Amino acid sequence: QVQLVESGGGLVQAGGSLRLSCAAFGSINTMGWYRQAPGKQRDLVATITSGGSTDYADSVKGRFTISRDNAKNTVYLQMNSLKPEDTAVYYCYAKAGLRPAINYWGKGTLVTVSS
Repeated sequence: QVQLVESGGGLVQAGGSLRLSCAAFGSINTMGWYRQAPGKQRDLVATITSGGSTDYADSVKGRFTISRDNAKNTVYLQMNSLKPEDTAVYYCYAKAGLRPAINYWGKGTLVTVSS
């Protein structure tokens, strides 16, 4: 029903910035980003509802900004002041439907922050 296509990952020096994009094909509601570093669990980075309400992990508050363009069905993650500990595979997330609500995941895009 829904496919998520991520882009924008890459290699960046500490203190630099990257902007991730995720285009959704299909009807979706809440969207967001999660990340998973090697040997660690997949953790929430940020989410945004269709109405624009946002939620951030404490570790990224003040540095990352999530936004969405509903007309384009696309969510963005602007990442500033990147730290080596931000290195992870970043996964786009979307929730669609009700009863049941279905979670969708992108394939992931790698962000590597060098010291």
